[in-house]
Amino acid sequence: MPELIITIDGPAGVGKSTVAQLLARRLGIAFLDTGAMYRAVTLAAMQKKTDLANESELLEVLRETDLKFSIVENQMKVSADGIDITERIRDTAVTANVRHTADAPRLRDELVKMQRRFAQEHKRIVTEGRDQGTVAFADAGFKFFLTADLAERARRRQEQLAQTGQKTNIEKIRADIAGRDATDENRTVGPLTPARDAIIINTTRLDAEGVVEKIMEHIEGE
Repeated sequence: MPELIITIDGPAGVGKSTVAQLLARRLGIAFLDTGAMYRAVTLAAMQKKTDLANESELLEVLRETDLKFSIVENQMKVSADGIDITERIRDTAVTANVRHTADAPRLRDELVKMQRRFAQEHKRIVTEGRDQGTVAFADAGFKFFLTADLAERARRRQEQLAQTGQKTNIEKIRADIAGRDATDENRTVGPLTPARDAIIINTTRLDAEGVVEKIMEHIEGE
């Protein structure tokens, strides 16, 4: 069976995870949520009272923590030292601090290695994140970059948090996303930018299924 790597990049709130999961299910292949990796390291570091601004300490957390990323019913499950943290990595406190792991160049290098090992193991994957088509899998067969209006992205994020029982303020979410965009776009290592050969899809007026259909049109057209 030939290898197949499909990358889906884009900023927060454009629906990357949902679309990637649906697409992977449709194609019958594995799904990799790279954001979950950064969140898992962030949560582990917070639990260990680590200085999040100290990259060496973050690397130590990565080395000392038994992080596992598995696929269960087409969903990525995350565990740390044998404990399921799939839901906890979505906490607002983790979201507020994940920039520290995302901005650590050596840590990013280690996580990219993990992502590539995942691809080697599963052979055929849909992977989503910020730099999948530009850094982690620059030679991927299909690359997509999702966008959406800021207001819509904030609404989606609020809806996602509400599903986990978290109380939120839409204006704060909007400001947080805008700030995160600026940070991601200006990052020295792995900045948020479409790959030159990526297909850009605006998801503002599309539901997840609609985005998957557009992606499938491109894949099946090859």
